Amino acid sequence: MKNIELEEVQGLIGIYFDGIYTGDVNKLKSVFHYQAFLFGDIKGESYFKTALEYIDGVQNRKSPKELGEDCGMKITSVELLGDHAIVKAHLPMLGFNYYDFLSLSKVNGDWKIVNKLFSHVE
Repeated sequence: MKNIELEEVQGLIGIYFDGIYTGDVNKLKSVFHYQAFLFGDIKGESYFKTALEYIDGVQNRKSPKELGEDCGMKITSVELLGDHAIVKAHLPMLGFNYYDFLSLSKVNGDWKIVNKLFSHVE
């Protein structure tokens, strides 16, 4: 069972990466719980948005793909505990060096990102 859960989580994160890289907001809407929150810092500035506000921002910017960037996003670790998971990911893009801590929960049988903590690291 755990291998299936791990594959499902990794698959969802793959959709998340692709949504960010290509700017596909429908993919991002499919992976975030509609009540998810994002907290972080970008070069020392605090960041707080709902998932829908974040997705709107993605829709209104050029995607890394449009800008000709390579997709270097990768999962660095996954912890599973029942119907919950924590994913640490590295997302170098748009001139930033982001690291995400993504909290996932199984909601109505489907994995969803319920919280995103992130930071840009010089």
